[in-house]
Amino acid sequence: MMGMSKQGLIRQLSSDAGDGFSVKDATVAVNHIEQQGDVDWNAEAVEAGQAYLDMMGMSRSGLIQQLTSDAGDQFTLEQATYAADQLGV
Repeated sequence: MMGMSKQGLIRQLSSDAGDGFSVKDATVAVNHIEQQGDVDWNAEAVEAGQAYLDMMGMSRSGLIQQLTSDAGDQFTLEQATYAADQLGV
């Protein structure tokens, strides 16, 4: 599986094509794992970024755009920039 952002996970859990939970329930669940310290969004961004780089060549700006896009992964700019830094692009 590919790394997921907080918003991406909420979208997956609440999607009719995904798990079908209500947005409210999905948000509560994701907030709970976040509060418990069970997720590292920066590490998730690195994982997602690595998957993109493994599939295709991307520039730094292209990778950050993909990771932050509303139609893409929906990571924050800070998380996407962290991933690009860690991946050396």
